[in-house]
Amino acid sequence: MSQSEPSFFERERDRLSLDITACFEDLLSSSNVLNRKLEEVMGMTREYETIASLWKSFHELMRGQRDEVLEDRATVPGTGAHIVSTNSKR
Repeated sequence: MSQSEPSFFERERDRLSLDITACFEDLLSSSNVLNRKLEEVMGMTREYETIASLWKSFHELMRGQRDEVLEDRATVPGTGAHIVSTNSKR
């Protein structure tokens, strides 16, 4: 064997180094894809939080108006909502 020809060990080392480098590049690429997907999900979550808070405000507003109507009905006799007695014993 001459000095210019690489040994088996050197060839295997170079082959494995290239293989490891390729795997790290694939890993980096996959990590970048995952990062982009996570950013998309977080963006969608923020959008849903905005919509959810809007619906919550609407629900609280409607529930408040309904409670006011029910209070008005309970205080006005003759509307059917006036309870004379809750005692069911005779």
